[in-house]
Amino acid sequence: MHIPADDRGFTLGVGLFETLLAIDGAPQFWDEHLDRLARACARLGLPAPEAQDCMAAAADALSRANLLQGRAALRLTWTGGSGARGLAAPQSPQPRLIAAAAPAPAVPASLSLATVSVRRNASSLTSRLKTLSYLDNVQARQEAVAAGADEALMLNTEGHLACAAAANVFWFRGDVLCTPALECGVLDGIVRAKILAAARAAGQPTEEVHAPPAALARSDGAFLTSSLIGAVPIASLDGTPLRTP
Repeated sequence: MHIPADDRGFTLGVGLFETLLAIDGAPQFWDEHLDRLARACARLGLPAPEAQDCMAAAADALSRANLLQGRAALRLTWTGGSGARGLAAPQSPQPRLIAAAAPAPAVPASLSLATVSVRRNASSLTSRLKTLSYLDNVQARQEAVAAGADEALMLNTEGHLACAAAANVFWFRGDVLCTPALECGVLDGIVRAKILAAARAAGQPTEEVHAPPAALARSDGAFLTSSLIGAVPIASLDGTPLRTP
C-alpha cells in the first residue's frame, strides 16, 4: 500500500506493531496479540484497529505471500496516520493498518547471547510497548552479531537484566523460575505470560525480579521466549557455556 510522506509512523516512529506466528494460515495467540495492541493504543492515544480489519489484512498478507501452509511470521503494523509537521498529534488520528507475511525462520536448538552496551530505559514508554521506534533493538542485535552471538542480552539503565533484542529472558535459580520484572523495561511478552501462568498452575515457584547479570551467568539453566521461537535454551553468555536445566 501507499504510505504518505506525512504519516507519523514514517516521520516520527509513532505507531505500534505485533509479530505473530501463523501455522498453516492460522495466526497463533490472535486474541492475546490484539488485546496487547489495543492496550498499547490506549497508552499512545491512538484508536485501536477493528479486529475484523486485522483478520482480513492478515489473511490477505498470508495469501499474497503464499504462506497458507507451514510456519509464517505475520506482522501487523498500526501507524500513527498523517499529521502536520511538528510533534503535536492530530486531534482525530487516522492510523493506517499494514499487514505483511514472510517465512518464519526455523526454531534453533539453542542460542548464544552477548551482553551489549545498548540499555533499556525502564522509565521510557517505548521500552514496554512494541512501538515503531525500534532502533535500540536493532542496534543491540547488530552489536551481538558483531560479537559472534546469535542474540543480544540487554540490561536496563540501572544495570539489571532486562531482555533480548527480540525476546524475553527466563532462568532457573534452583527450582525457582525467574524472569525480569516488567518494571525493568521489559515488554509484556505473549509467550512470557503463557509460561508464567503455566508454571504457576503447575505449582512451579516463579519470581519476577530485579537482578544483576550475574544471576543469569550463574543460573541453573536459561531460555528465551518469543511468539516466533516459543522457548529456546540459552547455550552461552558472552562465550561462557550456561548450565542446562
